[in-house]
Amino acid sequence: MSSASTPPDQDPRPPAAEPDRRGVTLQRATAGVREGLGRAGAFLSTPAGRTEPLLARAPKRWMRLLPLITALAFVVTLIPVTTQVLTNDYGVSGGLAGALGVAQAAPLLLAVSRPLAAWCIMIAADVLGAIVTLSMSNDRPAPWTAMIIVGYVVVCLLLSLRESRLTLLGIWLVTVVVSLVLGAFRDDGSQDTSVLLIVLSGVALLLGALLRERGDAQRRLIEQETISEAERAQRTLLEERARIARELHDVVAHHMSVITVQADSAPYRLDGLPDAAREEFGSIAASARESLTEMRRLLAVLRSEDTPGERAPQPGLSRLPHLVEATVRAGVPIDLSRPELSVLTQLADVTPAVDLSAYRIVQEALSNVMRHAPGARTTITVTLDEAHLLILVVNGPPTEAPDSLEHSGTGHGLVGMRERVRLVGGTVDAGPLPDGGFRVAAQLPSSRRNPAPHDHPRDHRR
Repeated sequence: MSSASTPPDQDPRPPAAEPDRRGVTLQRATAGVREGLGRAGAFLSTPAGRTEPLLARAPKRWMRLLPLITALAFVVTLIPVTTQVLTNDYGVSGGLAGALGVAQAAPLLLAVSRPLAAWCIMIAADVLGAIVTLSMSNDRPAPWTAMIIVGYVVVCLLLSLRESRLTLLGIWLVTVVVSLVLGAFRDDGSQDTSVLLIVLSGVALLLGALLRERGDAQRRLIEQETISEAERAQRTLLEERARIARELHDVVAHHMSVITVQADSAPYRLDGLPDAAREEFGSIAASARESLTEMRRLLAVLRSEDTPGERAPQPGLSRLPHLVEATVRAGVPIDLSRPELSVLTQLADVTPAVDLSAYRIVQEALSNVMRHAPGARTTITVTLDEAHLLILVVNGPPTEAPDSLEHSGTGHGLVGMRERVRLVGGTVDAGPLPDGGFRVAAQLPSSRRNPAPHDHPRDHRR
């Protein structure tokens, strides 16, 4: 929402009480941690069935490469360690130990994008390695070596971030059955590692699944918020256009009524009119009355019957002192600078639509000062030259903490200003100031010539 005030993402001036400030700081820190966890889950998780690499949706390139670099680090570490341990501790030949090391560690690179296929390769290589180590009679840990456990837990973690609950449960049950069967063939003097693999793989699958589901929920929430925000913006735009249409009816209807009266009375006011001219005036009056009827029929759709205040005459810049006085009574100090009376009479050259739009822009700016920057000193400047009516509303930083219910706003401010200036062919510029205040500047045409509408007025969203 555009407003003549401190933007919502800017911290308001803190309250005087120290405990309140500490409480607000703690709440913000907690909210930041929750948001960070949610974003991490959204990045780490990938919907089931996708083959894109892990963190493929991360915003930065180094983050997208991080899973592959990590997997490569595990592979480079596990292959030589596995080869050395199998050769020195278990008595496996060097060639077979190297082949087992590659078969057990290399699938981690594939697991970055296709963890289920990598697990199938790894479980077969791990079972083969366990059979080889069990065939060597020694008192070393069996059936799983420490390197197998490390690699298997890593691939389980990658699996849990990609696969469904049913698939993860099946993988863990296979792990349990294979571990118990192979553990039954180990020597009595060796250390049993089957239970350790069962527990660690289960914990990795569970934690990864929880993180993935949290990321999926966060992703769905973001998508829903995006849709809701788009719908809210469209609804706000339509509401503001309907409001402008209702207000313009009162402006246009006055001129149409004058045309009707003048056309009806012309044959009586002007002597010697030919019959063709009388018929022309009668046709003009009939067309004007028909246009008024159509406008009233349209207004019945646009105007809600429960808002009788909208039937009052539409205000203009002549009502600006009353608006300022009411705002000052609400606690906002305002300095109003406007043309002298001799110059102010030139506002007769301003169209009613421009006059109404100028008043509404100032009204919305002051409303947002009270909502977002209570107590801030505000300056309103209205100047008039040969071609433009210039309006400038500038407020300083708030002197009081804004109401939490009002601080969020409704989004009508910028939409209303943009639609009004586009209607009359003007421009608007709104944005925050370095000192914490806000500035709204509007330039509207001051003559009755038809301006070319600006399809893209300059503005800044807050």
